[in-house]
Amino acid sequence: MKATVWILGDQLLKQHPALSLAEAEIGRDRLGIVLVESQARARRLPYQRKKLVLLFSAMRHFAAQLREIGYRVDILPAKDMFSGLQQHISDWQPEQIYYMAASEYNGRQLQNQLETRLGIPVKLVPNTQFLTGGFNPIPQPQAGKRYVLENFYRSMRVHFNLLMTPDGDPIGGQWNYDAQNRRPLPKGIQPPERIRFKPDAVTLQVMKEVADLDSGVGTVQGFDLAVTHQDAWLAFIDFIDHRLGDFGPYEDAMSSHSDALFHSVLSPYLNIGLLEPLSLVQHTEARFRDGQAPLQSVEAFIRQVIGWREFVYWQYWRQMPGLKSANFWNSQRPLPDFFWDANTEVNCLHLVIKRALNSGYTHHIERLMVVSNFCLLAGINPQQVNDWFTACYIDAYEWVMLPNVLGMGLFADGGITATKPYIASANYINRMSDYCAACKYAPKVRHGQDACPFNLLYWNFLIQHETLLRKNPRMGPNVLNLGRIGAEERGLIQKQAEKFFADNYRTAA
Repeated sequence: MKATVWILGDQLLKQHPALSLAEAEIGRDRLGIVLVESQARARRLPYQRKKLVLLFSAMRHFAAQLREIGYRVDILPAKDMFSGLQQHISDWQPEQIYYMAASEYNGRQLQNQLETRLGIPVKLVPNTQFLTGGFNPIPQPQAGKRYVLENFYRSMRVHFNLLMTPDGDPIGGQWNYDAQNRRPLPKGIQPPERIRFKPDAVTLQVMKEVADLDSGVGTVQGFDLAVTHQDAWLAFIDFIDHRLGDFGPYEDAMSSHSDALFHSVLSPYLNIGLLEPLSLVQHTEARFRDGQAPLQSVEAFIRQVIGWREFVYWQYWRQMPGLKSANFWNSQRPLPDFFWDANTEVNCLHLVIKRALNSGYTHHIERLMVVSNFCLLAGINPQQVNDWFTACYIDAYEWVMLPNVLGMGLFADGGITATKPYIASANYINRMSDYCAACKYAPKVRHGQDACPFNLLYWNFLIQHETLLRKNPRMGPNVLNLGRIGAEERGLIQKQAEKFFADNYRTAA
């Protein structure tokens, strides 16, 4: 009996559970492995070209690694995923197919149809890329009930025994140190550069192929990411050796001089299986216990990996497929043209969008408090915003973008993911970055010719949605401040906001 193990491009795990099961049941000599480079998937959106290089090069290196240890591997370019599978089956003639559950909704829909469409028995194994696959803090959520990250995170910490005392208490007496991790970057500090990897022959060939595609964001030039498990681990070690110590205090800071600051830039590798979450957080905890890293930074990183990352994955599957069409504010304005060329005089938007277009990376506060904040305040259609994020970012996959963009960034799910809309005026951006100093707009002016658009749109949003916002207890201070603005000034703000939309940012049809 021969069998096939189908491995998706974002499932490049060292210990792939479908492969392990198939080998135990069938034996290595009778196994065929297939990875498909789907042209339809690569053209679904105008993706960041560096993301496509990362994905396809990592797939090819993974295939080569499996061949080196004796597996028969097909890596097939194909019109679409199903066509690639059909080609492999025609060549190999397997009698059974093994695969791991996809992390995305559409992928699982295809997997659920495979046995019928191919006429071959299948064996599906659970997805092991997420810790909630083995331990789910909320296995049976109630419809309509709100679940908060903090409780989810604490359950994960206890279950995996991370930063816990023998008595079951959090080390240091606190569950998180978020309140201490909101410092702007002091002048004169230059964060260390992250490790960069020179493309090998395989990657150079992928770069050539991706450069020839007829659509996409950015260029392949300057690609320097890890494409193997070994190099991804070196990127992790580089982070904990050189940036982890200052990560906590400055994780919310923004700088025109550094895109990564002290962030790990490991999400692209985690999201395709080159790194795995539990090994990262256990190794990071060991640095703290050895006295080599401060608690507030180690806890912040662990919270990102086993807290927020797992929580958004959990929320994705809880809310799908309805999350795709969520639009709590009924926002209908199209995405402005400048999102595709960074041609705007609002300096923070210019810098952050330019980074996304050029490199496919900005850290989470720039995504949340600059880009998503603007889109929420401006009333831009959530699905268009999500498509932009998904197209532009190297770590973007549906399971992570929908909850982060629609749920947290835009509050489009009405508060199922986040407890409040994350809106802010220019004051926040001015406090946490150096962007405003080089901008033509004044960050402390509410309206008028020199007013920062973030101020204008912030107050316009509060006026427009005052009734809804009053129902959210966490928005109390924002609404109270609105009460100090008289009817005449409200009218001026609303009028100028409409002029802003009509005159400053022409939108694509």
